[in-house]
Amino acid sequence: MIGSLRGVILDRSVRSEHAAEILLEAGGVGYRVVVGTGALARIGDLGAPAFVHVHTHVREDALILYGFPTREERACFEALIGAHGVGPAVALALLSVHSPAALRRAVATDDLDALTLVPGIGKKIAARLLMELKSRLDIGDDDPGLRAVGAGLGGEPDVRSEVRAALAGLGYTPDEVRHVVADLPEEGRVEDLLRRALRDLAASR
Repeated sequence: MIGSLRGVILDRSVRSEHAAEILLEAGGVGYRVVVGTGALARIGDLGAPAFVHVHTHVREDALILYGFPTREERACFEALIGAHGVGPAVALALLSVHSPAALRRAVATDDLDALTLVPGIGKKIAARLLMELKSRLDIGDDDPGLRAVGAGLGGEPDVRSEVRAALAGLGYTPDEVRHVVADLPEEGRVEDLLRRALRDLAASR
């Protein structure tokens, strides 16, 4: 079982919206490692040294290496693929849209809409994921993700949730909202983020 790799990036390519592949040479051997598109820039440029935490995924017909810049991202990935009905592709998509901290905050605050930002995850799957991930991510009442949004559920709402609600109220489609909110920072004033989202939406039309 491979747990990590350190080497030089010989090649890299994008496989889909949320998945890329790097060829990492370590000890004279080239390893093909699947990484999230959001993590690709953080892992390194072509020809640069790189280090990745690895999850070795074994199937009947293949052995696939998934690489992550941090141990926390790998732990979240493993928690996600352990949930019912979630495969590596969906787990990578979740981690491309949400950082581990944002994912924990969404689970801690039962933010269904945050999970449905990810293509392929509807409200039914998102609701089941929220239930399963609470135990898999060891989230309790004292979790930092819950404290970050205020004292309990009566605290200040997540700014992204408010922006999503505002855009939906303005008549934008779920796909439009999903794509524009995914590019927004996790913190900031609702007014500023909404203004940025509307500008991005206008530019894309």
